[in-house]
Amino acid sequence: MADTYDLIVRGGEVVNHAGRGLADVGVRDGRIVVVGDLSQASAGEVVDATGLAVLPGVIDTQVHFREPGLEWKEDLETGSRAAALGGVTAVFEMPNTQPTTTDPEALADKLTRAKGRMHTDHAFYVGGTHDNAAQLGELERLPGCCGVKVFMGASTGTLLVPDDPGVEAVLRHVNRRATFHSEDEYRLTERRPLAREGDWTSHEEVRDALTAIRSTERLVGIARRLGKRIHVLHVTTAEEIEFLAAHKDVATVEITPQHLTLTAPEAYQRLKGLAQMNPPIRGAAHQAGLWRGIREGVADVLGSDHAPHTLEEKARIYPASPSGMPGVQTLVPVMLNHVAQGRLTLERFVDLTSAGAQRVFGIAGKGRMAEGWDADLTLVDLKARRTLRHADMATRSGWTPFDGMEITGWPVATIVRGRVVMRDDEIVLPHAGEPVRFQETLAS
Repeated sequence: MADTYDLIVRGGEVVNHAGRGLADVGVRDGRIVVVGDLSQASAGEVVDATGLAVLPGVIDTQVHFREPGLEWKEDLETGSRAAALGGVTAVFEMPNTQPTTTDPEALADKLTRAKGRMHTDHAFYVGGTHDNAAQLGELERLPGCCGVKVFMGASTGTLLVPDDPGVEAVLRHVNRRATFHSEDEYRLTERRPLAREGDWTSHEEVRDALTAIRSTERLVGIARRLGKRIHVLHVTTAEEIEFLAAHKDVATVEITPQHLTLTAPEAYQRLKGLAQMNPPIRGAAHQAGLWRGIREGVADVLGSDHAPHTLEEKARIYPASPSGMPGVQTLVPVMLNHVAQGRLTLERFVDLTSAGAQRVFGIAGKGRMAEGWDADLTLVDLKARRTLRHADMATRSGWTPFDGMEITGWPVATIVRGRVVMRDDEIVLPHAGEPVRFQETLAS
């Protein structure tokens, strides 16, 4: 008698640890049972993947979904809807909400808000501060927590930890890998007068390369002295790539599609406030350094740093305009376009969007297409030609910095734990998301 499965993804080109090749994927009880020839098998549901590439589910480890407190910009439902439409199966959400996610009650509140509303699997960062440093060892072990996030620059209130003693206090109390926004707040304070009213090109001057590299050098020095693991978010400078390449034993690296795609000053001249984010979009020489980091293995993950603001907010005259841009829905198509143009291989894309996230954060059961792992799959059409448009963005903010960009490569299905959540640009199974589990806290 032929084997039966809950789901078979049939006839696609599977891209996993074994390379690339035609294969079927069989799923039972939300987990992958077999990757191979299932032509004689049957299933309750069959997805025809002929002509498509079948990838391990894309994991976006840096999103700001703004809930609670800033829901006019985004919320957990709309943000995760954009994620699923973009081929993303799991997201890690940031703590700079209102109130901030810095205690057990705030984390529990986010998990409650996510239940029955989010379309993708999810986890939440706990913010590390001067005030809660001593409790971080307990906070980072709470269910649904992906780790501790620290803002060394570019934040407000108690979430800002600009000083070395504060960073050291955080790292002394954490045991998991801690995640950092690395900009030197002291240099930022000195350089803020360099901002020219109405001139977004000055944003890169205010937040210059030295602001980033100085902070990252300080951070790595503290981590090495304490024997702690760190993850440096949205690296933007060629100097940081060169420096971090020599410190991979303690530091992992994230790069964003925005910094790999947009360049200064052109982006600021064309997009004005829509190109404003922290750390800033930089010039071609720094972008070339980031691509070297991709090619040579310095980069570990791609994160979108999805951080939406409304078009009205972004239209304010610089420097009153806020920093941040949407990105979770466009991460996959923008990077597939780079694959189509030969800037990276599809295998490296997989490494940066699934396997890398699993390695960096110790995700349990996700990030690999193999027997026993969660059946998280992203199906893409590598030949599809589309144009990114504001009108197609599901994010509440309703815009993308890539509006009008013609791309090759498109996500056509998002499968979360064996359930088809998105197919052909439509959410077909809403609210299927559950908390992500982590290897270091399975016994918590």
